[in-house]
Amino acid sequence: MAIDMNRPVAPDPYSILPRVPGFTVTSTDIQHGQPLPVPQTADGGNVSPQLSWSGFPDETRGFFLTCFDPDAPREGGFWHWLVADIPASVTSIPTGASKSVVKVIASKIFAPASSVGVQEALDLPNGLGTVGFIGANPQKGDRVHRYIFAVHALDVDHLDLPHGRRTAAALAAATAVPHTVARAVLTATCQR
Repeated sequence: MAIDMNRPVAPDPYSILPRVPGFTVTSTDIQHGQPLPVPQTADGGNVSPQLSWSGFPDETRGFFLTCFDPDAPREGGFWHWLVADIPASVTSIPTGASKSVVKVIASKIFAPASSVGVQEALDLPNGLGTVGFIGANPQKGDRVHRYIFAVHALDVDHLDLPHGRRTAAALAAATAVPHTVARAVLTATCQR
């Protein structure tokens, strides 16, 4: 498939939403503004990155985690990871939490396991319609893509998602907007 190199560059999606205070998200795996390491790509095994966050408002009751590629050559970009209903007591996730063997087996036998290692958290369908983290996989020869990891501090314990676990990514993200009291963003890049 030919790449339209003349397509407009998508804006940072959080620059067009209502402004909210920021807080800090860091990672031992990825660095802000730098290329994603191989493990966080499709070629490297789709390993979800370690993330930690701090400095969120005291009124935070839960978190919503997303990873979004606004540069994907499809309308609406591409969602790589969405996890809702993360308890306010959780402030970090380990590398590879999305793909541990125990979680994969448990998700096939029981209810889908949370990709962040917390039973209460709710994984939502990514751009491929599966759950869990999908690593970067931009088309070869395309421009640099941004991968925006965002932790949204919410004023609710649970998002009232219209279709529960089957809520589409964009609808889930829109549902979180009015409940977002602060947001932490870490952006990495990838080009093949």
